[in-house]
This record gives sequence, C-alpha cells and structure tokens, in this order.
Amino acid sequence: MLTKTDIGRLTRRHLKFDLARLRALARQNEMGMVFAGGAVGVISGCAVTGMSLISREMHSLIFGISDVDRLSSSDISNKLLLLLAPVCGGMLLGLLLFILSRTRKKPMVDPIEANALHGGRLSLTDSIIVAIQNLISNGFGASVGLEAGYTQLAAGLASKLGLKLQLRRADLRVLLGCGAAGAIAAAFNAPLTGAFYAFELIIGTYTIVSLTPVVVSALLSTLVARLLAGNDFTIDVGRFGTVVPADYVPAILLGACCAGAGILIMQGVSFVEELARKSSVPTPVRPALGGIVVGLLATISPQVLSAGHGALHLNLAHQVAIPTLVGILLLKSLASAVSIGSGFRGGLFFASLFMGALLGKLFAYSAPFFAHASLTPEVYAVVGMSSLAVAIIGGPLTMTFLALEITGDFPITVLVLAAVITSSLVVRTTFGYSFATWRFHLRGESIRSAHDVGWIRNLTVDKLMRADVKTANAATTVEEFKKAFPAGATQRVILVDDTGKYAGLVLVPEIHANPIATDDEGKGLESFVRYKNDFLRPQMNAKQAAAIFDKSESEALAVLNNLIERKVVGQLSESHTLRRYSEELDRRRREISGEI
Repeated sequence: MLTKTDIGRLTRRHLKFDLARLRALARQNEMGMVFAGGAVGVISGCAVTGMSLISREMHSLIFGISDVDRLSSSDISNKLLLLLAPVCGGMLLGLLLFILSRTRKKPMVDPIEANALHGGRLSLTDSIIVAIQNLISNGFGASVGLEAGYTQLAAGLASKLGLKLQLRRADLRVLLGCGAAGAIAAAFNAPLTGAFYAFELIIGTYTIVSLTPVVVSALLSTLVARLLAGNDFTIDVGRFGTVVPADYVPAILLGACCAGAGILIMQGVSFVEELARKSSVPTPVRPALGGIVVGLLATISPQVLSAGHGALHLNLAHQVAIPTLVGILLLKSLASAVSIGSGFRGGLFFASLFMGALLGKLFAYSAPFFAHASLTPEVYAVVGMSSLAVAIIGGPLTMTFLALEITGDFPITVLVLAAVITSSLVVRTTFGYSFATWRFHLRGESIRSAHDVGWIRNLTVDKLMRADVKTANAATTVEEFKKAFPAGATQRVILVDDTGKYAGLVLVPEIHANPIATDDEGKGLESFVRYKNDFLRPQMNAKQAAAIFDKSESEALAVLNNLIERKVVGQLSESHTLRRYSEELDRRRREISGEI
C-alpha cells in the first residue's frame, strides 16, 4: 500500500517529467512557442483585468464615485478631497520608495530594457512592485495611465514562464513581447494594436517566426479580458462621407503639430525630474509634493486626474469651446509632467491619446482655412490622438492599427497613417527619441530601441582574450631578449617594469631583423617598444575593442586589469575579435530570419 510520502514523491516526479516535456516542446518545436504565447495571452488578460478592476475600486472608494463612472469625467464637488487624494497617494508611494531604497539597490528594468540588454530576462518581483506603484499612483488620481503597469506585470510573468521553460535568448525575447502584446491588446480591446506594440516597441523587429505566438497572445488576451470585464474602447466618428485628397493636407499638418507638442511634453517631464534632482528634497518626499500640484490642478478641472478615459469620451461627445480646450490641454500636460517627474509610477500612453484628441479638436477650428477638406472634429481628434501618441510612445503602425480598431473605419486609418508617419519623421529628425528611449538617454544608456544589443555588451574582452601571454622586463637588453625569445618562438612580447606595471609591447621578428653592432652591446629595448598608451581593459566590449584596434593600428594589444595598477592579465588580437563579432552578428541575423 502506498503511503502519503510515496504518493507525494510520485506526484513530484510526474510534474518534473511533464515540465521537461514542455521544455523540450518549447525549445524544439515552433508549435511549442505558439502554445507558450497562448498561455501568456491568457495570463496577460487576467492580469490586466485584475489591475483595471482594482483601480476602479480605488477610485470608487477614495473619490466616492460609482463603479460605472470614470474618475476624469466625474463631477466631484469636494475640492478638499480633490486636493488631498493625490497628496495621500504621494505619501503612500513615498513610503514604499523609502522601504525599497533600503531593501533593493538595483534599479528596476522595464520590458524594453530587458529585451535590449538582458535577453528578455525580467524580474517578476520587480514587475509586481512596479504594478503596485502604478496602482497607487493611478488609484489616488495622479495623472498617469495603467499601461506601464499592465505591460510590466504581463511581461514579467511571461519572462518567468520563459525562464522556467529554459528558452533560448531569442525565444525568451519573443515571449516577453507576447506578454506586452497581451497587455496592450486587453487594455484597448485591440489585438492588432497589441501585436504591433510588441513588434515595434518591445521586440524591435517583425519576423515570421515571432508573428504567430505574438498574435495568438494578443487575441487570447483580448478574449479573456472581454469575457471577464466586457468593456470596449471605441470611438464613434459619425458619418462624414469619403476621404478626398484635400483631407491629407490638414492631417499631415496636424501630425507635424503633434510632433512638436510631443517633444515639448517629453522635455517638460525631463525638466521636472531634473528640477527635483537638483533640489534638496529627498526622493521619498517628491511624490507628495507632486501630489500637491496635481491636486491643485484637479480643483480647477478633475479631467486631469488619472489616465483620462472618461475625459476623452466627454470631450469627444460634446462641442467644446477653444478656451476650454486650451485650458484642459495645458492642465493635463502640466499634471502629467509633474506626476511622472515627481516620482509617480506610470506611463503616458493613454494620456498622450487624450491630449492628442484635445489637440485634434483644437486643430479642427482651423478647418475652414483648408478648402475642400471634409473632416469632422471627431476625425481630427482621432488623427491627433494617434499622432501625439506616436510622438511620445513611438510605434507608427501600432497607433495606426489602434485608430482602425477603435473606429472601424478604413479611410480614417489611411489618414491616420499619413499623419503618424509625419509625426514620427519629425520627432526622429529633430529630437531622435521616444519617451522611453529619451529617459534611457538621460540615464546614460545608449538604447534607441528594443533591438537586442545586450549580446554586444556581454561579448567582453575578458571573454575573448588569451591569458597565457609572454612577458619580459622592460630593462632587458636586446641580446638577453634574443636569447630568451628566439626567432619563431612567439610573435609578441609584453614588457613590464620592475613593479609589474605595463610598459609596452615589442614584436619579436622586428628585434631579430636588426643585427647588433659591436658598439650596441648592452643596448635596451627602448627603440622597439610600441603601444605604451594603447591597451584594452577586461570590461570593454568587442565593439569598443575594435575601435581601439582601429585607432592604434595594432594587430594585437595587451589587456590590463585597470588604469591604476596596470597589471597585464591577457592579450587580444584584432583578427580574433572581429571573427567572434562577425559570428555573433551572423547568429543574430539567423535568429531574426528564423533559421535557428
């Protein structure tokens, strides 16, 4: 008869066997990645729905609104509540930041950085912390959206699953993209938008191999979110006839205007962050101070609170005067910049859609200046929201598909495509960054997209060099050197001084090619020493090493431990560096094309 211990042992053995079979399926079969992507889609749909419901409950409890109302469109007469709620949220977030500063020293990584530098590895613990911070910020009314928390949590769960399945680097990056795709798809009920969000912003490229798992994840996540919550994000643009060629002129101009507005908003966030850094205000206190500003702005108009879902529909459904539109746009821009700059956790995805819609409706008042143009204010709003979102978030096709899925109108989508291309082009040529990559730039990171550049950083000199190097004392005479290193014994010898510090490099064939005259006996190696100030360090990557080889015009260089001790730890040749670099490049190309 089996005991409980025996049953437990057999169960654990069976689970290990099943996990091993799943790993083999995911690593060896393309269908395995499709199933993994589908699982991530279901998980993402549940995660997004859960976070959304928690946020709605927080709005209901804190601000006293009904469960069906949106915070930014609610009529809240209690001005003190509007002022104090963001402050309390800032204090709670500050307390959490203080605790984290004592317990977690490493900075948190977002999905773009994880895919660009870490091969899809994303800490689930950090992702949960970011999601909690995002819920606190959004729940207490800070002017940020939940999309950052959605993608962080879903991507963290996807990365955890990929690590359990022991996926390869390329597959893990794709699975992380599946998580982000599922999050955005569930948030907007827009599977195409979610899929291309993953391709353009998280994975960094589109391939046939990654298409199926990403799209499956987006579709299943949308279905799960619709079953659990049943909410649709749609915009009724009404009937306006057909799009005529004259309509493209104002759409393109609106795209250029949105590009300028997006650059100003991104620089505004950076200005607030820099102002906070230069001040003597401790980091945990900054969110509370930011909450005061947001609260004061909310007493003027509650539409600045949270992401702005309700406010967007409110302004689209009514005719709004120019002064009101300008006022709400300025208030929302300031509230978003202060919220993120002061330390509230969240993103600008939906905020950029809301501000873009306001900018589009404002631009609609100039329609009489465009002869034969037939666009309505609602259409201008859709064009504006997509264009501003592209300027801040990036992803032209992502925002184009978002316009298609929320309107269901193909002619408008073509207009949006012209506008977002214009917006993207203006931002790239004049500014060069999206909101995420701009923040990486301010931190000193050279990340311009989610393309995998982490392998370059991992291909370091200490992994490429050979440690068995020939060394000699710099005070050795030529005659002694020839005896110690006969012709053909080695190509290069590294010289060190009496203290063991690097003193240069000499070529053995060059010394043997110079016969010693009678009066040159006892002559030193000074005239043969090269590259005294040209050397490599172990932490340099292959790209940096190749640049130093090119600058010094050397075929090989010594590797020193650091700039102070200057101890020789190895030697690296240019040919070996370029060969390994080319091999890795070819491997990444084959991964992208689906050959491996």
